[in-house]
Amino acid sequence: QVQLVESGGGLVQPGGSLRLSCAASGIIFNLYTMGWYRQAPGKQRELVATITSGGNTNLADSVKGRFTISRDNAKSTVYLQMNSLKPEDTAVYYCNAQRFNYERWGQGTQVTVSS
Repeated sequence: QVQLVESGGGLVQPGGSLRLSCAASGIIFNLYTMGWYRQAPGKQRELVATITSGGNTNLADSVKGRFTISRDNAKSTVYLQMNSLKPEDTAVYYCNAQRFNYERWGQGTQVTVSS
């Protein structure tokens, strides 16, 4: 079966940094586009960043210059490096794997940015 397991969330101060990880199993990892999405209380889930099987990346305007998405195919893991964190980054962050009409989601990890 397919599993996407996020880790690395927690409480950080404004201006701080955090690195999220998503370990995948049950898929041929290097064939999939991987992504990070987030959902804040009372808000719709929104795209944060994606990285294709070929390594092309796309970031939401709100996080450009602060966040970086990367992948390690040997470890079947996708990362989200978050720098210069702001209170408005507070949300549950979800890992996503997509290929053709197939899509799976992780359970989410909480990120809280507060002093």
